[in-house]
Amino acid sequence: MRCAGRATRASLERMAWTTTYDLDAFQAAAGAFLRARPVRHTVLLTVVSSLAAAGSGRYGDQPPLYGWWRAPSGAIEGAYIRTPPHPPLLSAMPAEAADALARTLADADRPAGADRSRVTGVNGARPVAEAFADAWERRTGETRGVDHVQRLYRLATPTPSGPVLRGRARTATTADRDLLLRWYEAFGRDTGALPGDEAARAVDDRLSHHGATLWEVDGEPVATAAVSRAVAATVRVSLVYTPPRLRGQGYAGAVTAAVSRAARTAGAERVLLFADLANPTSNALYQRIGYRPVEDHLRLTFTP
Repeated sequence: MRCAGRATRASLERMAWTTTYDLDAFQAAAGAFLRARPVRHTVLLTVVSSLAAAGSGRYGDQPPLYGWWRAPSGAIEGAYIRTPPHPPLLSAMPAEAADALARTLADADRPAGADRSRVTGVNGARPVAEAFADAWERRTGETRGVDHVQRLYRLATPTPSGPVLRGRARTATTADRDLLLRWYEAFGRDTGALPGDEAARAVDDRLSHHGATLWEVDGEPVATAAVSRAVAATVRVSLVYTPPRLRGQGYAGAVTAAVSRAARTAGAERVLLFADLANPTSNALYQRIGYRPVEDHLRLTFTP
Protein backbone atom coordinates (compact mmCIF):
# COMPACT_ATOMS: atom_id res chain seq x y z
CA MET A 1 0.00 0.00 0.00
CA ARG A 2 1.19 3.49 -0.75
CA CYS A 3 1.92 5.96 2.01
CA ALA A 4 -0.38 8.96 1.73
CA GLY A 5 2.23 11.12 3.46
CA ARG A 6 4.50 10.82 0.42
CA ALA A 7 1.88 11.90 -2.11
CA THR A 8 2.27 15.28 -3.79
CA ARG A 9 -0.35 18.00 -3.38
CA ALA A 10 -1.50 17.42 -6.97
CA SER A 11 -1.85 13.68 -6.43
CA LEU A 12 -3.72 14.20 -3.17
CA GLU A 13 -6.21 16.38 -5.02
CA ARG A 14 -6.83 13.51 -7.45
CA MET A 15 -7.20 10.94 -4.65
CA ALA A 16 -10.85 11.63 -3.90
CA TRP A 17 -14.04 9.65 -3.53
CA THR A 18 -16.81 10.13 -6.08
CA THR A 19 -20.28 9.20 -4.89
CA THR A 20 -23.55 8.72 -6.71
CA TYR A 21 -27.05 7.26 -6.40
CA ASP A 22 -26.83 6.17 -10.04
CA LEU A 23 -26.11 2.45 -10.37
CA ASP A 24 -25.30 2.74 -14.07
CA ALA A 25 -22.71 5.44 -13.37
CA PHE A 26 -21.17 3.28 -10.66
CA GLN A 27 -20.95 0.27 -12.94
CA ALA A 28 -19.41 2.35 -15.72
CA ALA A 29 -16.76 3.74 -13.36
CA ALA A 30 -16.01 0.83 -11.02
CA GLY A 31 -17.38 -2.26 -12.77
CA ALA A 32 -14.13 -3.25 -14.47
CA PHE A 33 -12.20 -2.78 -11.21
CA LEU A 34 -14.59 -5.07 -9.32
CA ARG A 35 -14.70 -7.71 -12.05
CA ALA A 36 -10.92 -7.85 -12.27
CA ARG A 37 -10.90 -9.50 -8.80
CA PRO A 38 -14.19 -11.42 -8.73
CA VAL A 39 -13.28 -13.62 -5.77
CA ARG A 40 -12.36 -10.87 -3.35
CA HIS A 41 -15.12 -8.61 -4.66
CA THR A 42 -17.81 -11.30 -4.72
CA VAL A 43 -20.18 -9.57 -2.29
CA LEU A 44 -20.10 -6.21 -4.05
CA LEU A 45 -20.59 -7.87 -7.43
CA THR A 46 -23.58 -9.89 -6.28
CA VAL A 47 -25.14 -6.87 -4.54
CA VAL A 48 -24.78 -4.87 -7.76
CA SER A 49 -26.27 -7.76 -9.74
CA SER A 50 -29.26 -8.01 -7.40
CA LEU A 51 -29.84 -4.25 -7.46
CA ALA A 52 -29.70 -4.22 -11.25
CA ALA A 53 -32.26 -7.04 -11.40
CA ALA A 54 -34.62 -6.07 -8.58
CA GLY A 55 -34.27 -2.29 -8.36
CA SER A 56 -33.02 0.12 -5.72
CA GLY A 57 -35.40 -1.23 -3.07
CA ARG A 58 -33.78 -4.68 -3.05
CA TYR A 59 -32.10 -4.17 0.36
CA GLY A 60 -34.21 -1.48 1.99
CA ASP A 61 -36.42 1.53 1.52
CA GLN A 62 -33.61 4.09 1.29
CA PRO A 63 -31.76 4.44 -2.03
CA PRO A 64 -28.30 2.84 -2.20
CA LEU A 65 -25.23 5.06 -2.34
CA TYR A 66 -22.22 4.09 -4.44
CA GLY A 67 -18.67 5.36 -4.51
CA TRP A 68 -15.29 4.85 -6.17
CA TRP A 69 -11.78 6.11 -5.49
CA ARG A 70 -9.12 7.11 -8.03
CA ALA A 71 -5.42 6.70 -7.37
CA PRO A 72 -2.95 9.40 -8.48
CA SER A 73 -2.50 7.41 -11.71
CA GLY A 74 -6.18 7.90 -12.48
CA ALA A 75 -6.98 4.20 -12.04
CA ILE A 76 -9.91 3.08 -9.89
CA GLU A 77 -8.49 1.34 -6.81
CA GLY A 78 -11.41 1.31 -4.41
CA ALA A 79 -15.20 1.12 -4.30
CA TYR A 80 -18.04 0.84 -1.81
CA ILE A 81 -21.79 0.37 -1.68
CA ARG A 82 -24.04 1.56 1.12
CA THR A 83 -27.55 0.07 1.24
CA PRO A 84 -29.19 1.54 4.39
CA PRO A 85 -29.76 0.20 7.00
CA HIS A 86 -26.80 -2.07 6.21
CA PRO A 87 -23.27 -0.82 6.90
CA PRO A 88 -21.00 0.28 4.04
CA LEU A 89 -19.62 -2.66 2.07
CA LEU A 90 -16.01 -2.09 1.01
CA SER A 91 -13.87 -3.47 -1.80
CA ALA A 92 -10.17 -4.04 -1.49
CA MET A 93 -8.49 -0.63 -1.45
CA PRO A 94 -5.31 1.16 -0.31
CA ALA A 95 -5.16 2.26 3.32
CA GLU A 96 -5.35 5.94 2.35
CA ALA A 97 -8.58 5.29 0.46
CA ALA A 98 -10.15 3.59 3.50
CA ASP A 99 -9.01 6.51 5.67
CA ALA A 100 -10.49 9.07 3.26
CA LEU A 101 -13.76 7.17 3.00
CA ALA A 102 -14.17 7.00 6.78
CA ARG A 103 -13.60 10.75 7.03
CA THR A 104 -15.99 11.42 4.15
CA LEU A 105 -18.81 9.31 5.60
CA ALA A 106 -18.27 10.60 9.14
CA ASP A 107 -18.48 14.21 7.97
CA ALA A 108 -21.54 13.46 5.85
CA ASP A 109 -23.30 12.05 8.91
CA ARG A 110 -22.58 15.11 11.05
CA PRO A 111 -24.47 18.13 9.65
CA ALA A 112 -26.22 20.28 12.21
CA GLY A 113 -28.89 18.31 14.00
CA ALA A 114 -28.15 15.04 12.19
CA ASP A 115 -27.77 11.70 13.88
CA ARG A 116 -24.24 10.44 13.31
CA SER A 117 -25.25 6.89 14.22
CA ARG A 118 -26.59 6.39 10.68
CA VAL A 119 -23.30 4.63 9.89
CA THR A 120 -23.34 1.89 12.49
CA GLY A 121 -20.51 -0.28 11.21
CA VAL A 122 -18.51 -1.50 8.24
CA ASN A 123 -18.24 -4.72 6.25
CA GLY A 124 -15.20 -5.90 4.29
CA ALA A 125 -12.08 -8.02 4.18
CA ARG A 126 -10.12 -7.80 7.42
CA PRO A 127 -7.37 -5.34 6.30
CA VAL A 128 -9.72 -2.77 4.76
CA ALA A 129 -12.38 -3.08 7.49
CA GLU A 130 -9.74 -2.49 10.17
CA ALA A 131 -8.21 0.45 8.27
CA PHE A 132 -11.65 2.04 7.94
CA ALA A 133 -12.43 1.43 11.62
CA ASP A 134 -9.11 2.99 12.68
CA ALA A 135 -9.95 6.15 10.76
CA TRP A 136 -13.57 6.15 11.95
CA GLU A 137 -12.51 5.96 15.60
CA ARG A 138 -10.06 8.83 15.14
CA ARG A 139 -12.65 10.97 13.39
CA THR A 140 -15.69 10.27 15.58
CA GLY A 141 -14.43 9.04 18.94
CA GLU A 142 -16.61 5.95 18.57
CA THR A 143 -15.30 2.46 19.29
CA ARG A 144 -15.55 -0.71 17.23
CA GLY A 145 -16.94 -4.08 18.16
CA VAL A 146 -16.81 -7.31 16.19
CA ASP A 147 -20.23 -8.45 15.02
CA HIS A 148 -19.16 -11.31 12.74
CA VAL A 149 -15.98 -12.86 11.42
CA GLN A 150 -16.56 -14.88 8.27
CA ARG A 151 -14.12 -16.91 6.22
CA LEU A 152 -14.38 -16.80 2.45
CA TYR A 153 -13.87 -20.19 0.78
CA ARG A 154 -13.35 -21.18 -2.85
CA LEU A 155 -14.25 -24.57 -4.26
CA ALA A 156 -11.23 -26.55 -5.41
CA THR A 157 -12.04 -30.15 -6.41
CA PRO A 158 -15.63 -31.10 -5.46
CA THR A 159 -15.86 -34.19 -3.26
CA PRO A 160 -18.83 -36.14 -1.87
CA SER A 161 -20.44 -34.43 1.11
CA GLY A 162 -20.66 -37.53 3.31
CA PRO A 163 -22.91 -40.52 3.98
CA VAL A 164 -26.28 -39.31 2.76
CA LEU A 165 -28.09 -42.42 1.58
CA ARG A 166 -31.39 -40.92 0.54
CA GLY A 167 -32.70 -37.89 -1.23
CA ARG A 168 -32.20 -35.73 -4.25
CA ALA A 169 -31.78 -32.07 -5.13
CA ARG A 170 -34.32 -30.06 -7.08
CA THR A 171 -34.64 -26.42 -8.03
CA ALA A 172 -37.15 -24.50 -5.91
CA THR A 173 -40.09 -22.85 -7.66
CA THR A 174 -42.60 -20.17 -6.74
CA ALA A 175 -44.75 -22.95 -5.23
CA ASP A 176 -42.04 -23.28 -2.57
CA ARG A 177 -42.05 -19.58 -1.64
CA ASP A 178 -43.87 -19.94 1.69
CA LEU A 179 -41.57 -22.77 2.79
CA LEU A 180 -38.45 -20.81 1.80
CA LEU A 181 -39.75 -17.71 3.57
CA ARG A 182 -40.21 -19.64 6.82
CA TRP A 183 -36.77 -21.18 6.49
CA TYR A 184 -35.05 -17.89 5.58
CA GLU A 185 -36.71 -16.18 8.53
CA ALA A 186 -35.45 -18.98 10.79
CA PHE A 187 -32.00 -18.68 9.21
CA GLY A 188 -32.09 -14.96 10.00
CA ARG A 189 -32.99 -15.61 13.63
CA ASP A 190 -30.17 -18.15 13.93
CA THR A 191 -27.51 -15.99 12.31
CA GLY A 192 -28.58 -12.39 12.85
CA ALA A 193 -28.80 -11.93 9.08
CA LEU A 194 -31.81 -10.93 6.96
CA PRO A 195 -33.29 -8.17 9.17
CA GLY A 196 -36.75 -6.75 8.63
CA ASP A 197 -38.23 -7.61 5.26
CA GLU A 198 -34.91 -8.90 3.93
CA ALA A 199 -35.98 -12.56 4.15
CA ALA A 200 -38.85 -11.98 1.72
CA ARG A 201 -36.62 -10.00 -0.60
CA ALA A 202 -33.99 -12.74 -0.50
CA VAL A 203 -36.55 -15.42 -1.34
CA ASP A 204 -37.93 -13.47 -4.29
CA ASP A 205 -34.45 -12.65 -5.53
CA ARG A 206 -33.33 -16.29 -5.50
CA LEU A 207 -36.54 -17.52 -7.13
CA SER A 208 -36.24 -14.90 -9.87
CA HIS A 209 -33.11 -16.57 -11.26
CA HIS A 210 -33.78 -20.19 -10.17
CA GLY A 211 -31.10 -19.76 -7.51
CA ALA A 212 -32.69 -21.72 -4.64
CA THR A 213 -32.31 -25.50 -4.32
CA LEU A 214 -34.09 -27.95 -2.03
CA TRP A 215 -32.90 -31.36 -0.87
CA GLU A 216 -35.85 -33.75 -0.68
CA VAL A 217 -36.30 -37.14 0.96
CA ASP A 218 -39.41 -39.09 -0.09
CA GLY A 219 -40.82 -35.87 -1.52
CA GLU A 220 -40.31 -33.86 1.70
CA PRO A 221 -37.96 -30.85 1.60
CA VAL A 222 -35.36 -31.28 4.36
CA ALA A 223 -32.72 -28.62 3.56
CA THR A 224 -31.98 -25.73 1.24
CA ALA A 225 -29.08 -23.81 -0.24
CA ALA A 226 -28.96 -20.90 -2.64
CA VAL A 227 -26.57 -19.62 -5.26
CA SER A 228 -26.09 -16.07 -6.54
CA ARG A 229 -26.36 -14.94 -10.12
CA ALA A 230 -23.16 -15.61 -12.05
CA VAL A 231 -20.98 -12.50 -12.35
CA ALA A 232 -17.60 -12.70 -14.07
CA ALA A 233 -17.97 -16.50 -14.17
CA THR A 234 -18.23 -16.48 -10.37
CA VAL A 235 -21.09 -17.56 -8.08
CA ARG A 236 -21.49 -17.73 -4.32
CA VAL A 237 -23.38 -20.34 -2.33
CA SER A 238 -25.38 -18.97 0.62
CA LEU A 239 -28.46 -19.44 2.79
CA VAL A 240 -27.68 -23.04 3.68
CA TYR A 241 -30.35 -24.14 6.14
CA THR A 242 -31.75 -27.33 7.68
CA PRO A 243 -34.64 -27.22 10.20
CA PRO A 244 -33.48 -28.20 13.72
CA ARG A 245 -35.46 -31.46 13.82
CA LEU A 246 -33.69 -32.65 10.65
CA ARG A 247 -30.12 -31.72 11.48
CA GLY A 248 -27.28 -34.16 11.96
CA GLN A 249 -28.24 -36.35 8.99
CA GLY A 250 -25.98 -34.81 6.34
CA TYR A 251 -28.66 -32.88 4.48
CA ALA A 252 -26.87 -29.50 4.62
CA GLY A 253 -23.74 -31.05 3.18
CA ALA A 254 -25.73 -32.85 0.49
CA VAL A 255 -27.55 -29.76 -0.74
CA THR A 256 -24.39 -27.63 -0.59
CA ALA A 257 -22.45 -30.20 -2.61
CA ALA A 258 -25.33 -30.42 -5.09
CA VAL A 259 -25.54 -26.68 -5.77
CA SER A 260 -21.75 -26.44 -5.94
CA ARG A 261 -21.54 -29.18 -8.57
CA ALA A 262 -24.45 -27.70 -10.48
CA ALA A 263 -22.77 -24.28 -10.57
CA ARG A 264 -19.60 -25.84 -11.98
CA THR A 265 -21.63 -27.76 -14.57
CA ALA A 266 -23.40 -24.53 -15.57
CA GLY A 267 -20.03 -22.93 -16.35
CA ALA A 268 -18.99 -21.12 -13.18
CA GLU A 269 -15.19 -20.98 -13.02
CA ARG A 270 -15.19 -19.86 -9.40
CA VAL A 271 -17.63 -21.15 -6.75
CA LEU A 272 -17.43 -19.41 -3.37
CA LEU A 273 -19.10 -19.35 0.02
CA PHE A 274 -18.72 -17.72 3.42
CA ALA A 275 -18.74 -19.53 6.76
CA ASP A 276 -19.03 -17.97 10.21
CA LEU A 277 -15.80 -18.73 12.06
CA ALA A 278 -17.82 -19.12 15.26
CA ASN A 279 -19.36 -22.27 13.73
CA PRO A 280 -16.63 -24.95 13.48
CA THR A 281 -19.13 -27.52 12.21
CA SER A 282 -19.95 -25.62 9.02
CA ASN A 283 -16.31 -24.72 8.40
CA ALA A 284 -15.29 -28.37 8.64
CA LEU A 285 -18.21 -29.44 6.44
CA TYR A 286 -17.35 -27.06 3.62
CA GLN A 287 -13.73 -28.14 3.63
CA ARG A 288 -14.80 -31.78 3.38
CA ILE A 289 -16.83 -30.88 0.29
CA GLY A 290 -13.73 -29.36 -1.31
CA TYR A 291 -13.72 -25.67 -0.33
CA ARG A 292 -10.44 -24.01 0.58
CA PRO A 293 -9.90 -20.78 2.61
CA VAL A 294 -9.26 -17.50 0.79
CA GLU A 295 -9.46 -14.70 3.39
CA ASP A 296 -11.41 -13.48 6.42
CA HIS A 297 -14.06 -10.76 6.33
CA LEU A 298 -15.22 -8.64 9.27
CA ARG A 299 -18.49 -6.99 10.05
CA LEU A 300 -17.74 -4.36 12.67
CA THR A 301 -20.13 -2.20 14.67
CA PHE A 302 -19.49 1.32 15.98
CA THR A 303 -20.57 2.48 19.43
CA PRO A 304 -20.49 6.12 20.63
